[in-house]
Amino acid sequence: MATSEEATPWVPLSLTLVEYPKGDYLGLLLALVSLMPFAVLAGFVTLVIFRRDLHTIAFFGGVVGNEIINYVLKHTIQEPRPMRRDGLYSEYGMPSTHAQFMWFFAAYMTLFVIFRLHQSINSKISERFWRVLIIGICIASAVAVTYGRTYLHYHSHSQVLWGSMIGAALGVIWFAVVHLLLTPFFPVIVSWKASEYLLLRDTTLIPNVLWFEYTNVRTESRARSRKLVSMKSQ
Repeated sequence: MATSEEATPWVPLSLTLVEYPKGDYLGLLLALVSLMPFAVLAGFVTLVIFRRDLHTIAFFGGVVGNEIINYVLKHTIQEPRPMRRDGLYSEYGMPSTHAQFMWFFAAYMTLFVIFRLHQSINSKISERFWRVLIIGICIASAVAVTYGRTYLHYHSHSQVLWGSMIGAALGVIWFAVVHLLLTPFFPVIVSWKASEYLLLRDTTLIPNVLWFEYTNVRTESRARSRKLVSMKSQ
């Protein structure tokens, strides 16, 4: 007589399962690259928890909204994938979730770097280099993930094309919404008691947060070091 555990079917959690042809090293590389959206999401969660910057939270909200729109489109169009696979968490492929996600991220980050990210240093060559590098990495990552979805037969060319266009368009629209409509309200939001309790902050007026935090931490560390030396000498 079969036990309840034996009678219950077991299914794999296939959210991150990516198949590639055995012995195909390019396919293996593209399979690894296709996991990039999960790394980006993990980075967002980490930044939201530990930095609590309103712009990061708004950016993440756009990512979530982009995923919801993709889900609605997929289950409305219901176009099958080019190759049927057992264990896939979604049998529909139009538009590609990976392509839409990555191009939303790439479009938003490109505009963010152009309009918001500025170095607090005098070297314009260095500033231009870092801006081009960040934009190049974002676009190259989106291209690699998009190409991998067709190479591994998870999506057709039209599915990744539409996913890319929809994601890029939503990224541009959401950046405009955040930059023009939401950002002016950030100073008001951080003045709320609830925001103070949650340690929310607005870094909009700081040109480069990384450089700002680096210089302030370095200054504070040196001041505390001098104070400690002074106390020991007394």
